Amino acid sequence: MEKRNTTLGEFIIEHESYFPYSTGELSKLINALRLAAKVVNYEVNKAGLVDILGAAGDINVQGENQQKLDVLANDKFIRTLSNREIVCGIASEEEEHFITINSNDKQNRNKYVVLIDPLDGSSNIDVNVSVGTIFSIYRRVTPVGTPVTMEDFLQPGKNQVAAGYIVYGTSTMLVYTTGHGVNGFTLNPAIGTFYLSHPDMEFPETGNIYSVNEGNYIHFPQGVKSYIKYCQMEEGERPYTSRYIGSLVSDFHRNMIKGGIYIYPKSSIASNGKLRLLYECNPMALIAEQANGKASDGFGRILDIQPKELHERVPFFCGSRKMVEKAEEFMRG
Repeated sequence: MEKRNTTLGEFIIEHESYFPYSTGELSKLINALRLAAKVVNYEVNKAGLVDILGAAGDINVQGENQQKLDVLANDKFIRTLSNREIVCGIASEEEEHFITINSNDKQNRNKYVVLIDPLDGSSNIDVNVSVGTIFSIYRRVTPVGTPVTMEDFLQPGKNQVAAGYIVYGTSTMLVYTTGHGVNGFTLNPAIGTFYLSHPDMEFPETGNIYSVNEGNYIHFPQGVKSYIKYCQMEEGERPYTSRYIGSLVSDFHRNMIKGGIYIYPKSSIASNGKLRLLYECNPMALIAEQANGKASDGFGRILDIQPKELHERVPFFCGSRKMVEKAEEFMRG
């Protein structure tokens, strides 16, 4: 059990021994994400006072309307990671192509690439609902010192060396894993420091919350419809409570603390679902598995999927282990 009131900086230093092959880059990288998160948190919290609410007027690579804060958050994270020269490449949900980072000597010797969803659930900003950032970190597979290639980004989720999210809510929390459990840090805004507030986070084995956009019910496959009916049936601990915020980070965070399942399935209007494998599903799946939960596409493990493209979408079932396994039963049935 980690001691509370440890700062994030102290925690990172204390756990560097988990990575005997690292020479400090991963610690510096997580510190850079921490810094960018504090900047974005500041912008999110003053959103109603300055002109950064609403749509930016552009369409992103996903075919979605960009919000002004999407653009701002994307810029802050990319600038912070690029300027510190601690990564060799970045891929963002808001960018069509990955970004190659060159050092001053034009030969980047860094080992890591970052994939990021800069502001998940950004359409909720206008109505003052929690949003978040999701990040995923891999060791590159191409030779160090050469430019990164698509191969460095199209790795299965099981290859991640770290993943996490920041939730900007009633308090701002950074939750992450490096493959040795999950820990949550809460920002003290008075001094700008993250403190360990939720050590050794775990999903309850089961729960009584299901999170799915039931407005799309008629478009869902029969397995999902049957599971939703199962959740609503009065028997034993059921009916379950329906809770859906529409921000993956917020729904996931609540379910990890209270116990529940999050579902974004494929449908007749979204043949592969809506969530991106590399920016959303893989990092959340690693966190879930490290927190005694489970993540699936309805039939198999998310972290085993071999990505085929940078902005690939997959169905997503994630949360308390027994609830995900029950949902998979209905999908197979």
